[in-house]
Amino acid sequence: MENMKKVAVLGGGSWATAIAKILLNNVPTINWYMRRQDQIDEFIRNSKNPSYLTATKFDVTRINFTSDINEVVKQSDILILAIPSPFLKMHLKKLRRKIHKKIVVSAIKGMVPDENMVISDYLHIKYDLPLENVGILAGPCHAEEVAFERLSYLTIGSIDRERARELSEYIETPYVKTSVSDDIYGLEYSSVMKNIYAIAAGICHGLKYGDNFQAVLLSNASQEMAHFCNAVSPIHRDVNESAYLGDLLVTGYSKFSRNRQFGNMIGKGYSVKTAQLEMEMIAEGYYGTDCIHQLNEKFKVNMPICDAVYNILYQHESPTLEIKKLAEKLA
Repeated sequence: MENMKKVAVLGGGSWATAIAKILLNNVPTINWYMRRQDQIDEFIRNSKNPSYLTATKFDVTRINFTSDINEVVKQSDILILAIPSPFLKMHLKKLRRKIHKKIVVSAIKGMVPDENMVISDYLHIKYDLPLENVGILAGPCHAEEVAFERLSYLTIGSIDRERARELSEYIETPYVKTSVSDDIYGLEYSSVMKNIYAIAAGICHGLKYGDNFQAVLLSNASQEMAHFCNAVSPIHRDVNESAYLGDLLVTGYSKFSRNRQFGNMIGKGYSVKTAQLEMEMIAEGYYGTDCIHQLNEKFKVNMPICDAVYNILYQHESPTLEIKKLAEKLA
């Protein structure tokens, strides 16, 4: 690859680990920021992430690990954020270095809680990062399937399509196909909302609703998602493309979907807090539900599925009654 830039992964979870695996197909070395030094030390000893995708071995001589976020920013041209959205502010507060000249790619499928901002806007407003330097990584791509090198598809978003194509060279592998898009807001909002709909699908599964209802639920969810994206960012987009509909389907149906798993527990009678405690990973849809609900107070899009999930998670309404009411509204 000509004019190769130094690329870094920020985050220590399963998606960060999958992205690191992808990148090492295309670049000789990567920089990798993880918060915990003990996780780094164990990773180096065993050549694998001790907590996530543990069957995936790495050549650690090709990885420059650090627990110092300022060091990774200093040493890198491209920063790929794969930190769960609820913790992003905490990590970025440690920044003492400017990032406005970096290319920052969000692989975060969530919004910044309390700010009710998608990641691109948060970086642009809070850190003076020009929008043309923002990239979005979206699409139906579970970390677990990347670990097994099963064929996957990712979309790289940027308002500068040439920048998106440049970034795709770091992501494209024999098992990861890429496409590009200039619809950064559509990609981000749909990535947030598909997690909410996966929680809904999980709740319905836990309540013993069958595949017929799930199909109706997710087809309505696709329309609901399109209406909201068009209200927030009124540009032409085809929500039937894989970055939108594909991501919705895989998150709604897959056994690897933590949001579906979270919803399934709620449907089976777990409290929200108990389900969160038993989950080994963050269900970003929990936070996204509140963010989208608050944002929609401005746009007032009719979103009965999102409203039902909000009522269950935040208003403590009965899942049985909420889904029964929701079923009457679906077509």
